[in-house]
Amino acid sequence: QLELAESGGGLVQPGGSLRLSCAGSGLSLGYYAIGWFRQAPGKEREGVSCMRDGMHYYADSVKGRFTISRDNDKNTVYLQMNSLKPEDTAVYYCGALLLGSHQDLCRYHTPDYWGQGAQVTVSS
Repeated sequence: QLELAESGGGLVQPGGSLRLSCAGSGLSLGYYAIGWFRQAPGKEREGVSCMRDGMHYYADSVKGRFTISRDNDKNTVYLQMNSLKPEDTAVYYCGALLLGSHQDLCRYHTPDYWGQGAQVTVSS
């Protein structure tokens, strides 16, 4: 059984940066496609960024600002968020998919495991 735990959320001013972490326990994240999703109040959930085997996907809304990466030694996936905007405010979740591509994970939002979520608020 894989367990995921997000951390690193918080309040940041527009233009600032945050780094979210998704720590895996129980199993190696290396077996999975890993994705970051977000949901703001009153809005649909969005697949922000997903990765598998060195390949990456980014939603158009975050391209050039967000970077997904993995530290296999720490069994952790990160989402570096730069140039944050108020519209990036949401609860961010990580998810892990055993069978399937990183594009499928971000497109269909059907991971096998979810983290508990981390609030990111971008406001002055």
